[in-house]
Amino acid sequence: MAQIRKAVIPAAGLGTRFLPFSKAVPKEMLPIVDRPVIQYVIQEAVDAGIDDILIITSRHKKVMEDHFDRHSELEQLLDAKGKTAEADELRELSQMANIHFVRQGEALGLGHAIGVARHHIGNEPFVVLLGDDIMDSSVLQGMVKAYEEHHCSVVGLMEVLKDDISSYGCAGVDPIAPNLVEVNSLVEKPSVEEAPSNLAIMGRYLFTPEIFDEIDNTPPGVGGEIQITDAMLSLLDRGMVFALAHPRGGGELGRTWYLDGKLLTMPAVGEQFNAWQALTFCAFASLASIVQPGQGTGTSQSSQPKGNKRGSKQEKTGQKSLFR
Repeated sequence: MAQIRKAVIPAAGLGTRFLPFSKAVPKEMLPIVDRPVIQYVIQEAVDAGIDDILIITSRHKKVMEDHFDRHSELEQLLDAKGKTAEADELRELSQMANIHFVRQGEALGLGHAIGVARHHIGNEPFVVLLGDDIMDSSVLQGMVKAYEEHHCSVVGLMEVLKDDISSYGCAGVDPIAPNLVEVNSLVEKPSVEEAPSNLAIMGRYLFTPEIFDEIDNTPPGVGGEIQITDAMLSLLDRGMVFALAHPRGGGELGRTWYLDGKLLTMPAVGEQFNAWQALTFCAFASLASIVQPGQGTGTSQSSQPKGNKRGSKQEKTGQKSLFR
């Protein structure tokens, strides 16, 4: 059985949900604490033992290539100033994995973007991580384990509220083992009445190389785009798709999700934020200690932040969970 060594990250989209910011800066470069979204995605692949990564990009997104390239002048400057930790971090960034880039000439859908990777992937199984989705690292690791046990394509699923399922691709499933299901149907953004379940397709896929033939044989749909869901339907006919149903998963990068604090529930992001917060507090405390009496810092006891009570009450959805 072939080992999972390669990952494909489609990141050529225009990011219209983050306009006007994404007009000049790719949404994959949005900062989460002190590093961009795409760096968390690549770290997730590395944590799963994957060291060969192909990013599908476009002519508007060269900044992503620059981010993972060496910057010798900056490294030398940091070394000269005694900032060796910062210099070492930049060097490690360029050595995270073997990162390659190829451009998708036209925006013709996710299926087309994945198909662009065919020559790089060859006849090997591989994973697909959407470049604007941040996930708990256990999702991809669990998918790799499921492939090793069942030798077929695996897709990541997560529970959503029934009323929200129309915003996602949805899977009908048959349970096999705890958190592992066999996919029997796929519906793209169904109505609440048409949805076969409340399990939504996350931005994580593990494909066997057969998917490339299915992509080639998939006709363009609305807008001339080739959808990966349509290509996956052909695999279903041969019983070749399992799914790892995850209770937490992650989320697709959008304005609300980015701003409402859910990012901090991700272990990797939360740890990074806590470290950054501690440094910021120490710096603020040092500044406050040298302010002369009477000048003030613009803060008072009454203005100190009070505990964030968001999420203190669990949402009552009234629907049965696959995980309870």
